[in-house]
Amino acid sequence: LEQLNLNAAGIDVGSESHWVAVPPDRDEQPVQCFGAFTADLYALAEWLGECQIDTVVMESIGVYWIPLFEVLEERGFDVKLVDPHSVRQVPGRKTDVQDCQWLQELHTYGLLRGAFRPEDEVCVLRSYLRQRGMLVEMATRAVQHMQKALEQMNLKLTEVVSDITQI
Repeated sequence: LEQLNLNAAGIDVGSESHWVAVPPDRDEQPVQCFGAFTADLYALAEWLGECQIDTVVMESIGVYWIPLFEVLEERGFDVKLVDPHSVRQVPGRKTDVQDCQWLQELHTYGLLRGAFRPEDEVCVLRSYLRQRGMLVEMATRAVQHMQKALEQMNLKLTEVVSDITQI
């Protein structure tokens, strides 16, 4: 296979730490562990810059990847998020170190495809819509609790008024 991404890094993203692998010739310690706090994310991005990395692939479950993704994108890296289930098809890797090295190797050969990531404006709009949906759901539950409490107190307000929220 031909190596397509010579300046590639692989990151195994976790809730408390991120394991990062770069090509072995870029640093005396080509696999390093960084914390998940903001200062750690900037240190990770700085190290990748020192190692002359252009493109980064990361695997994550949950939302732990979002702050790191944003920091790396802000610093000008080409960042791809991959589905962990597609990478896990090859058996034998049991540690975070091996995972990030495997990601780096696969990305070097161009064998990983990034997940769909909408534009920033769409992400902001989606978060607003999710928040609105949660607030509407919470308000609905609150009304249901009020109706139940009134019924338990034998106040038949719902028999007289069609919408108790309009009182």
